[in-house]
Amino acid sequence: MINSSKPDTRRNARPYLYGQEAAAVAQALESGQYGHTSVTEEFEQRIAEFLGVHDAVAVTSGTAALHTALLAAKAGPGDEVIVPSMTFCATIQAILAVGATPRFIEIDPATLCVDHQLVLEAVTDKTAAVMPVLFGGRPVDLSAIREDLDERGIVVIEDAAHAFGSRHGTRRVGASGTALTCFSFGPIKNLTCGQGGMVIPRTPAEADTIRRTRLLGVVQSQGERANTTSYRVEGFGLRYQLSALNAAIGLVQLDGFQAAEDTRRHLWRTYRDALAPLDGVTLVDVDVDQAVPHLCQVRIAHRDEVFAALRGRDIGVGVHYPPNHTQPAFAAFRRHLPETEQAGEEILSLPFHQHPTEPDIDLVVTSLEQALTSAGGSSGRGRP
Repeated sequence: MINSSKPDTRRNARPYLYGQEAAAVAQALESGQYGHTSVTEEFEQRIAEFLGVHDAVAVTSGTAALHTALLAAKAGPGDEVIVPSMTFCATIQAILAVGATPRFIEIDPATLCVDHQLVLEAVTDKTAAVMPVLFGGRPVDLSAIREDLDERGIVVIEDAAHAFGSRHGTRRVGASGTALTCFSFGPIKNLTCGQGGMVIPRTPAEADTIRRTRLLGVVQSQGERANTTSYRVEGFGLRYQLSALNAAIGLVQLDGFQAAEDTRRHLWRTYRDALAPLDGVTLVDVDVDQAVPHLCQVRIAHRDEVFAALRGRDIGVGVHYPPNHTQPAFAAFRRHLPETEQAGEEILSLPFHQHPTEPDIDLVVTSLEQALTSAGGSSGRGRP
């Protein structure tokens, strides 16, 4: 592992490298083949084995994963996709990219995730898909309405950008076989490829569709095209293939993932214990026994003042995320979502990655306590 002796609470998130990534990329470079190669296919196979699934399809980003999953689900113009507003804007942009309409729904204020009743209440005759966001790494259980969704032909597409490695019970997220699951392997995710994503299909037919889509609709693989004078394009497609260079990084990251899982859970629990005595601070629950946490968030009054004060102290806090239904680009889909709007005014993400030590977390929490007192948002230590 590298960088572990250089903790940094100045940044909200930060990549973590294990020390072999550069050599793996150099080896891929020396091969002279940088695009989709056997390295990419090995990464797909290793991810499938890790999750306990039959197949995994690598793409260029988490957004590309969502886009290709929506295309595989045949969502398009005239369709609605049920989605929480509390997510990164990439989720919504993927819906718009297929011509569908985002139907924003409310969140559970304790988890910032949707629950099955909220989803079911939002279903209409136009609903083509439901896109639960596994916020902060927390699993979302829609099993109670699975039969209703299946009867209506509604596809579940899990936005698991935050949730690689998390579990539904004894299975890893992505292994249920009942949802198209989309992961992001961006720079600051629990597992990084530098940039990349993955779709976990439910069936071989879905896998074939996604593979064709990521290669511009071309049926033949790169190897097959090398031995023919032509190729066949059978449908719409995009250039979404994951390069060997990115896949090489991912393979090293996967080898170290157990350490990442253990470290992230330990750090989240350390934050939980350190924050417990503070008045006026509510920790957003990620279900740490099941999740591999991607964020550590609190809800506080006077958030903007506290944010500014902590930034002034060089503490790398952030906000994940401003609700999408309040964004100018998505104004046509705006609805009144009071729980989401209140959360958007209160949430604060604390520095959370694999570099900080327990003393660093103590520094963050002490700084938060001082900022809260200055802003009038807390009376300091001690529960009411």
